[in-house]
This record gives sequence, C-alpha cells and structure tokens, in this order.
Amino acid sequence: MERHLLRRGLLVVAVLALAGCDNPPAAVKPGLVLEGKTMGTFWRVSLAGIDAARQNELRASIQAQLDYDDRLLSTYKSDSALSRFNQSRSTEPYPVTEAMSDIVTTSLRIGAKTGGAMDVTVGPLVNLWGFGPDKQPVKVPTQAQIDAAKALTGLQHLTVMNKAGRQWLQKDLPGLYVDLSTVGEGYAADRLARLMEQNGISRYLVSVGGAVVTRGTNQDGKAWRVAIQKPTDRENAVQAVVDLNGHGISTSGSYRNYYELEGKRLSHIIDPVSGAPVQHRLVSATVIAPTALEADGWDTGLMVLGTEKAKQVAQKEGLAVYLITKEDEGFSTWMSPQFKTFLLSE
Repeated sequence: MERHLLRRGLLVVAVLALAGCDNPPAAVKPGLVLEGKTMGTFWRVSLAGIDAARQNELRASIQAQLDYDDRLLSTYKSDSALSRFNQSRSTEPYPVTEAMSDIVTTSLRIGAKTGGAMDVTVGPLVNLWGFGPDKQPVKVPTQAQIDAAKALTGLQHLTVMNKAGRQWLQKDLPGLYVDLSTVGEGYAADRLARLMEQNGISRYLVSVGGAVVTRGTNQDGKAWRVAIQKPTDRENAVQAVVDLNGHGISTSGSYRNYYELEGKRLSHIIDPVSGAPVQHRLVSATVIAPTALEADGWDTGLMVLGTEKAKQVAQKEGLAVYLITKEDEGFSTWMSPQFKTFLLSE
C-alpha cells in the first residue's frame, strides 16, 4: 500500500505544537510524540499525561501493528493477504479475516451511496495510470487500454460473505483486482486508537497519512486541534481548524500526488466511469465521521464526484464535509452544517 508520501492534504497542528512545547505547566505531564513511517506515508501518535519511560514500548507496539496492517492490505507486497486474493483466479469464496471483511463491507456500502464513485475494484485503472505498483506510463493510455482495464472493474463483481463466524470474499471476474489504499490509512488510524485504549491511554491524537482520530484532551487540558491544509505545497498553510471530539477525519486532495504527461496534469484520483484521472475543479474533500475508516472512504468518493455532486451526497447522507474548489482566481470553500459543529476559530 505504498503511496506518495505527500498524497494527503491534512496537517495535524496539535501534534506540531505539542512537539515544540518545551515548558508545559508544572501540573501537567509533558506530552509524548511518537512517529514513524508506514504504508508509504507517515504515522504520528501524540499522547497526553503519559510517562516518557513508556515511549520505546509504545513505539514498538505501534510499529508492529502498522506492519501487520500493511501485510494485510498492501498491493505492493506480493505476499500480503490482499495481494494473495488478487492473485487468485478462482471465483469460489475466498477465506479472509474479519478485519478484511469489515473493511470491504464498509467500502462497498460507501461505494453504493456514492453511485460507484468510491470503487475499491478500480485497481487496474490505478495501475494503468501509474499510481499503483506498476510504473508510470511513458504515454497517456489509449482508449482501448482504458476500456480493457474498465472491463475488470465494478463493485457488482465483489461480494462479502459472513457465516458462523467465518468470512469470505468472492469475485465473479477472475481478474478482479481490489485496491484498499483508499481506506487503508483510515483503518490503520482506527486501529492505533484501539491500541491506545488497550494500553490504558484515553488522551491521544493518532494519525496515519491524512487520517486522524482523537480522544480526550491534549497535555494542556484543551481540545486536540486539527487543521485542514490549504491546497498548496506549503505545509503550514492552514485553511480551517476543527475539534474532532472523538471522531475520525480524513482529507483527499488532487493537488499533490500527480504527474505531467504529454502536457497534461494527471491526478491520482481516478474516475471509475471515465477510467481516467478526474478533470473537475474540486481539489480537496475533508470528511469527519465516527471512524477514520468511514471518513477515508467518503473523502475519496466525494473527490471523484466533484463539487456539486459531492454537495448533494453530503446533504443526502448528513455528512460532515468541507470542500475546496479551484476557481478562475483562487479557491472557494463549502462546508455542510454538520461540519460547522466541529469548526474552531484559530
């Protein structure tokens, strides 16, 4: 599940502020910040009221869990659980873990609610355009190549089966290729949150790439603050600040992971309908949801849909959504009423 290290457009202000807090109030234990790399991106865990003596133990536990998750979901590792399913040409039910079943079930549900815009079977197209394990193409793919890849995609070809505590995935196309990178960061962030709970930690901010989950308060006893970044390459350009209040957040943006080919700027956001990178002006979609997994799935679907259709879905589903759209001059923003409840003034 390796991806461009700057694919996401989310900046965790609370963690940066915590890392630079040299003189916390005497009554408050110093905050602890742990970080590393996973899934082709960065992870960061910010903890309040935790003894620094635990950092090595916690860092090892965090990295071990993230490595396990990568072995489950990676499309870059040929021996991952997901890669083995993709390599199988059988159309019989294929046994998978409960975690894999849950991730795919959530993905299929969001896919249906976005009219197929969030499609975890779009892997052949992702690979064709050079945003997966395959190398970047030297020429823009032909329509024939796009049509051939599209013929191997479609949510209707993937089924999740649960019976008596066992789970299976089933495909009716032998060549169906599932890519869960669109929800992997959210799933991993949720897992880190559960790991903190299992370790008796109730005040944390965890992030994997652009997916974040918080609980409790920071080392100063205040709400964790998460900033949505402006669509720019400058890391410290803040668009808005939110208090997640125990929720998960994820941002998908088209303005960082891209390349130029034959004079065209090609984004990693692939439209399953056209089979090509999106061409609309929506550059960033941020979603706050009960879990980071859900937020991670919704933000991708909304990015594929574009501004107006994304608004319609957000309003119909009652989602907490923040959209940034490129205009002829500058950018415009839109947020749903549900998102406004999380908004903080800086």
